[in-house]
Amino acid sequence: MKRKTGLVAALLFMMMVITAGCGSDKKTEKTEAVAVTTEARSIEAIEEKTTEEITTEQKTTEEKTTEEKTTEARRELPEGPEYDTSGFVKISDVDPDIEQEIRYYSDFNFVGERIEGYEEPIAFLTREAATSLKDANDDLKEKGYRLKIYDAYRPQDAVDNFVEWSQDENDTGMKEYFYPELDKSVLFSQGYIARHSAHSRGSTVDITLVDAETGSDIDMGGTFDYFGGRSHADYSGITEEQYSNRMILRDAMTAHGFKPYNGEWWHFSLINEPYPNTYFNFPVNSAYLE
Repeated sequence: MKRKTGLVAALLFMMMVITAGCGSDKKTEKTEAVAVTTEARSIEAIEEKTTEEITTEQKTTEEKTTEEKTTEARRELPEGPEYDTSGFVKISDVDPDIEQEIRYYSDFNFVGERIEGYEEPIAFLTREAATSLKDANDDLKEKGYRLKIYDAYRPQDAVDNFVEWSQDENDTGMKEYFYPELDKSVLFSQGYIARHSAHSRGSTVDITLVDAETGSDIDMGGTFDYFGGRSHADYSGITEEQYSNRMILRDAMTAHGFKPYNGEWWHFSLINEPYPNTYFNFPVNSAYLE
C-alpha cells in the first residue's frame, strides 16, 4: 500500500513540474511577443520621421561654414613666429576707403592661376603698416585720389609657388601680358622673383591710384607686375602726366614712413617694420585674424 501511495505521489510531482514548465514557456513566449511588438513600433516610429526632418538634420551636419573649417585648420598650423597673426589686421577694418584688387587670388597674374595661400581676396598688413597706409590714403583723398591694393601680406607658401613656377620653362601662358620682353629664365637674376619676399614680413604693399569719385585707375604708364624697364619708378619712356602720377603716389607713401623700390613703381615697404626678420606663412583668410 505504501509503495502504491509513493508511486502516486511521484506521478503527481512530475505532473506539477510539467505544468509549471508549460506555464513558463507560455510566459516566455508572451515576453518575446511583447519585445517584438515594441521593436516593430520603434521601427515604425523611425520610418515615420518625415523627409523634411531628415533633410534638416543633413543640412545641419553639412552647414559647417568655411570659417569653422578654417578655424579647425588653424589649430593644426605648426607652432612658430611665422604663424603668429596677432600683429596683423585686415586693411578693410582700418580703412574701407582703400580699394582692393588682389591679383594673386585671381588667375590674372604672371603665373596664370590662383596662388598658393590666397584663400580670400583680401589684404592683410601689420597694424603699423596699415595705420600708415590709411594716413597716406587720407592725404590722397584731399587731392582727389584713393589707393588701390594689388597685394599686401604674402605667405611664404605663395613665394614658393612663384619659385616652382619659374622652374617650369614650358609654362609661359601669361608671357604676353607680364613679361613679353624677357625670357622667363632671367626673372630671378633680374630681381623680379626671389626665394623670400618683403611681402611675407607683412609691411610691404603693392598699390596704385584710383580716382576718388569714380574708382577708375589712374594712368601710371605701366601695369602691375609687368616685368621690364617700364616698371622702374624713374622710367623715362612715359608721358609727363604718367610720370607725375607715379610721383604723387610716391610722395604720399614716403611722407608716411614707406620707402619705394625703384624696380617697381607700385612697391612700398614700411621703413620701421615691426618684423624685419620674420617671414610669415599663414594663409590669407580672415578667419586667421580672429
